[in-house]
Amino acid sequence: MNEIDTNRFESYRPLMFSIAYRMLGSATEAEDIVQEAYLRYQGTDTNEIVSHKAFLSTVVTRLCLNHLQSAQTQRETYVGPWLPEPILAEQISIPAHEAELHESISIAFLTILEQLSPLERAVFLLREVFDYEYGEIAEIIGKEETACRQLFSRARKHITEHRPRYKPSPEMHRQILDQFIRATGTGELDGLIQLLSDDVVMWADGGGKTRGAALHPLYGRNAVGQFILASVRLAPASLHTEITEVNGEPAVVIRANDRVFLVLFIEAYEGQIREIRIVGNPDKLNWVNEDNES
Repeated sequence: MNEIDTNRFESYRPLMFSIAYRMLGSATEAEDIVQEAYLRYQGTDTNEIVSHKAFLSTVVTRLCLNHLQSAQTQRETYVGPWLPEPILAEQISIPAHEAELHESISIAFLTILEQLSPLERAVFLLREVFDYEYGEIAEIIGKEETACRQLFSRARKHITEHRPRYKPSPEMHRQILDQFIRATGTGELDGLIQLLSDDVVMWADGGGKTRGAALHPLYGRNAVGQFILASVRLAPASLHTEITEVNGEPAVVIRANDRVFLVLFIEAYEGQIREIRIVGNPDKLNWVNEDNES
């Protein structure tokens, strides 16, 4: 491959990574997919490529679809709830003004995508997030345009039904997280559960590698509140807690010895927390730790 072809590939690397990360919910796997795409590109006569963007988008999407077929078995044997791998917004090249792109990498949104079939996920992302035409999508996934429209319709219906009806402003989101940190710091259950809605649900992804992680979702303010306070009491005293933007939204990041070992995301409505997602699997925290090590 000559230098100009390498440069052209690199110019599309952010797009390829963005597609793969949203498809797989894993930055590590997305990086592997992009590297595999590079090998495919390297072995192709680039003079025969009409559109490099279309070619590389097709390669990445199809590699992701193949990967998801094998990943399904791994997800079924995963210990405890599976959550996407957190990533810092700057690692995925999103302009600050692109609010809808920020939402499309939120942990809540990526979790909803997990409920779609791989083809539904691919079509929805290519159309809704990356603005490809149906004809282009049909070429990319190897289906008829009519089938792509049907896949998109089903995916959009599911996402509309499950995405949050109300999203607080970043300022309000951060304020609720501040209240959450203060409430857990006092160690008093009454103060914490007032911040939680009656029907709050919590998922904790420890991957079987984090001591004390809940192996099943917890429901209700008492169960969730008691679990969180018990976890705080068991934690080392040297922890450093801060609010940092992760996956395009404010999140609680907890460090020990300058290493991130837990990231906590919330969904809130009318000042109360309705959903909590905690990622503590150390294998999934490498990308948020990269910022520390750079």
